[in-house]
Amino acid sequence: MGQVRVDNFSISLDGFGTGEGQTFEDPFGHAGHRLHEWMLATQFGRSMMGQPGGGTGVDDAMARRHEEGVGAEIMGRNKFAPHRGPWADVGTEDEWRGWWGPNPPFHTPVFVLTHDTRPPIEMEGGTTFHFVDAGPAEVLDLAREAAGDLDVRLGGGPSSIRDFLAADLVDRMHVVQVPILLGRGERLWDGLEGIDERFDVETVSTPSGVTHLTFTRRA
Repeated sequence: MGQVRVDNFSISLDGFGTGEGQTFEDPFGHAGHRLHEWMLATQFGRSMMGQPGGGTGVDDAMARRHEEGVGAEIMGRNKFAPHRGPWADVGTEDEWRGWWGPNPPFHTPVFVLTHDTRPPIEMEGGTTFHFVDAGPAEVLDLAREAAGDLDVRLGGGPSSIRDFLAADLVDRMHVVQVPILLGRGERLWDGLEGIDERFDVETVSTPSGVTHLTFTRRA
């Protein structure tokens, strides 16, 4: 059985993993792309956008771990869409298929946590979005079954990762602290006092100004 892991999850100096005011045009609210500029400047990040070039240093090496050995993904509803409530309440939004275009970068089954379920959506490249109303342990069972011997990745947002951490279901976590202050949005660490006691924590700072924090569950 594979691990449960978090990859490339960026937070601000004041702990926010996303900004306030999420919309269809701005998936990270007032934060824009500032939390992810470090990755977008790497060769990996630029290749994800279909562009050449990019840096090949430590940031690039850390970012590339995102794709290794993943068999299923779990994400919160607000990583998939910017509103809550029944899908039909926003008219044609029931046709919304995420921010990633016809061929999303997951290439695995993706389990979207939502109280308002809907039929699965099959996309190009092997991604199928499944919409489930379940707690962390239950949805993890579904994701593990889909992943087989590969890992299950928690894609965010902050509240979903917090729930899995609070339930002690995370084996490995890569958090990237970005040197900006957002002031508002959704924090990652709220309610998780003492979480560091369950993990060995390693840090690496890079010339881009970010600090990579790797949390590995203690044996």
